[in-house]
Amino acid sequence: MVVSTFNSFVQEFVISPISGIGRYTTFMGHAVSRCVLPPVSFRLLLRQMEFVGNRSLGIVSISAVMIGAIFGLILGNIFRKFGAESMLGAAAGIALTKEMAPIMCGFLVTARAGSAMAAEIATMRVNEQIDAMRVMAVNPYGYLVAPRIVAALLVMPLLAGVFILIGVGAAFFTGVIFYDVDIGTFLEKMRWMVKMRYVFQGMEKAAVFGVILASIGCFKGFFAGGGAKGVGKATTEAVVTSLVAILISDYFISYLQFDKVF
Repeated sequence: MVVSTFNSFVQEFVISPISGIGRYTTFMGHAVSRCVLPPVSFRLLLRQMEFVGNRSLGIVSISAVMIGAIFGLILGNIFRKFGAESMLGAAAGIALTKEMAPIMCGFLVTARAGSAMAAEIATMRVNEQIDAMRVMAVNPYGYLVAPRIVAALLVMPLLAGVFILIGVGAAFFTGVIFYDVDIGTFLEKMRWMVKMRYVFQGMEKAAVFGVILASIGCFKGFFAGGGAKGVGKATTEAVVTSLVAILISDYFISYLQFDKVF
């Protein structure tokens, strides 16, 4: 009994994760090679960019308005206690550019597009359509995986830029309306504290998150099995794994981007 329990523990928490990492590494090797040579089909790329980017714009914009307004309310209330309402723009700008915009875009696009990628490819797998593509001499990595990864890589920084612009605008209106923040002071403090490199750092994070969510979604769908139940399992695993991977990678990217003083 004890030996059986130990073997099950080792299988679930040691062997399976290591095997999964190995399969994912091999999968990414094939996918990246098809992203470069031969070039990704422009038609397929545009279709995926429209799916990942344009169709996510609405939910990203709504979330940016709400989060920017919430930041304005909370930060304005805190700064009012110290008579520093003028710092609202700087604080909201830094928080949105370096952290909230890429993270929220990653989460929202994972929930909307990443799950759809996993479900679509998993359905093709259980229906043996991927095997049929191989029979017809169509490389599934080049047709299914590479366009989705490249599309997410390209559009995620743009979505993060839109999120930053709308979020800062929402924080601006909240500060002006509820805390009587001077417009010129708001903009001057933000210009003083928010560096342009912060915006690029946030967009860099968003690009990495795009590769993560697209690759994991495709990977989970590509190796799905077990009929309709397998499709649901692959979709759930793709979303959960992507969210955890985004949070973990966010820490390391933030550490690398951190302004160190030696």
